[in-house]
Amino acid sequence: MTAETNHPITVDSTISLKGIVKAIFKDTIHVQIGGKVITLPISNEGKLNGDNVKSV
Repeated sequence: MTAETNHPITVDSTISLKGIVKAIFKDTIHVQIGGKVITLPISNEGKLNGDNVKSV
């Protein structure tokens, strides 16, 4: 079963996670959350210094 639509679905949301930064590279950041280290891509330098943070 498939749903057909002429309107694409987009999501633009922010989540907050607390973790320990293990490493920062040119295009990725490695963060330990719980017992796992996850790799996050850095697509915008503003994301590292909080320039894109919005108050609610």
